[in-house]
Parts: sequence; C-alpha cells; structure tokens
Amino acid sequence: MLTFSYPATFRKDAAGRFLVRFPDFPRAATDGANLREAMEEAIDCVGSSVAFLMAHKQEVPKPAAIKRGQKLVPVPLWIAPKLALYWRMGDLGLSNAELARRLGVRETIIRRMLDPDHATKAEKLQAAVELLGQKVVLAVEDAA
Repeated sequence: MLTFSYPATFRKDAAGRFLVRFPDFPRAATDGANLREAMEEAIDCVGSSVAFLMAHKQEVPKPAAIKRGQKLVPVPLWIAPKLALYWRMGDLGLSNAELARRLGVRETIIRRMLDPDHATKAEKLQAAVELLGQKVVLAVEDAA
C-alpha cells in the first residue's frame, strides 16, 4: 500500500520560524511561525508541487522513505485521488485515450480528471483507479 505523504524536514531558524524542505521536491520550501502553521503550509506546498508537475505532464516522484528527524506531510485530499490515477496510468503506460475507451467516456473527461484545477467527483476518480486494478482507501490515524 502506498501512503500519500512526503517526508519533510522542519528546522527552526534564528528568528524562531520553522523552515520546511522536501527531499522529493528539492525546489519546494515553505515556513511557518510555529509548528502547526508550518505543517499547514507544508501540506499546501506539497499540493502545489504535485499539481504543478501534473499540469505540466512531468513525473511526480513517489514518496521517499522517512528518515530520522523528518515528519510526514500528507498530500491534500483535493489532489490525492488524481495523483493515484496519474501514477497508475503512468505505471501501466496508459494514454488518456485508452483510459477513456475503457471507461466509455470522451478523452476530454480523462483530461479533466487529471487536471489539478478541475473539481472532479471523487467517485469518478475512484472508479477509474479501480478499473485499473487498484483500490482507493482512506485512513485516519491518531495525531502524534
């Protein structure tokens, strides 16, 4: 099972702000006045990084293993199912046109499903992922 969370380092700077960096997204960084705010900003930063790569049809790295001193930053719910479909299509070498044929829809529907700026219904994304042999599972954990 693949967890949709990326490792990040949270370091306090001289001014007391938390700086956040992501090994999987070397050009992405954010910060926050405190740890809670830094995590909120980090979640937004991961979402923006994933959305940018998807919109530009670039490879979105799968999360690296967490290392000591890192925290996991979840992929926001608005983009996670789209990313699951994006990865699965890439793993299978499946084109938009082929997925559209299998789902019995127009290719523009698939483009919208993969468009980070389009509000696709979760049920449609879930059905597409399941058609490709995977299952979307939502988990809730106690906060650490």
